[in-house]
Amino acid sequence: MKVVVIGGTGLIGSKVVSKLNEHGHEAVAAAPNTGVNTLTGEGLAEVLEGAAVVIDVSNSPSFADDAVMEFFRTSTTNLLKAEANAGVTHHVALSVVGTERLQESGYFRAKQAQEELIKASGIPWSIVHATQFFEFMKGIAESATEGDTVKLAPVKIQPVYSDDVAATVGRTAVGTPVNRVVEVAGPDTFQLDELIRKGLAAKNDARTVVADVHAPYFGAELQETTLLPGPDARIGETRFVDWLAQQQ
Repeated sequence: MKVVVIGGTGLIGSKVVSKLNEHGHEAVAAAPNTGVNTLTGEGLAEVLEGAAVVIDVSNSPSFADDAVMEFFRTSTTNLLKAEANAGVTHHVALSVVGTERLQESGYFRAKQAQEELIKASGIPWSIVHATQFFEFMKGIAESATEGDTVKLAPVKIQPVYSDDVAATVGRTAVGTPVNRVVEVAGPDTFQLDELIRKGLAAKNDARTVVADVHAPYFGAELQETTLLPGPDARIGETRFVDWLAQQQ
C-alpha cells in the first residue's frame, strides 16, 4: 500500500514513515524539503500518484492567528483537491485532544477549520487527536514564560510520547477509515504546572513555575479537564518519568 505522509520529515512524520516501511508498506515522506508544498500545490499531483492513503501531520511554521489559519485552510484545501483527483481512499490527519474546547486560541481555531474541511471533503477519513507530546513540554514552558517565571493553570494533562502517537497514526492509516476522531494519550495524568516543573528541574532550568488558574494556554483559558481525552482513548505505553530519565 502506498501511503504519502505530508510533513513526513518532521518529528511525528519521520517516525510514521519508518514504522510503515518496517511493516512492508510504501511510505513516502512529502514536505517542502522533498519538493512537495501543500501551500502552493507544488509536487502534490506527482507524489500522490498511486497513493491509497494520505496522512497529514504537517504543522504551520507560524502560530500567529492569521498565518496559522491561512496555512491550515490553504494547505488542507489543496491537499484534499489533489487527493480527490488521485483517487485517494483514506485521509488521516493528526490533531489535538481538546481542539473543540480551545477555540479562544487562534491555533486551535485553525485546527478546527482543518478538521471541518476534512469532514466535508467526501473522502473517507480518520482524525487522530493526541494529547501534548512529551517533547512539546519545552514549548509549553516557553509560551508561558514571563521573565524568569512560568505561569500555568493547575489543570490536568495526560501527555504522550511521540513514538506512541506515530504508532497510533500508522495503525489508523492502514485500517478502514472510521470517519470519526480517535484519541491517544499517555498512561499517566499530571497537573500541568507540576509536569512542567518536573521537566524544567530535570534540565536544571532555574525558572520558577507558578500556578495561576487564569494563565492562558496558547491564548485560551483552561478548565480542569480541557486537555484530557475521553474514556475511549488509546493509551500509549511510555511513561513520562521513563522518557525523562532517558533524556539525561
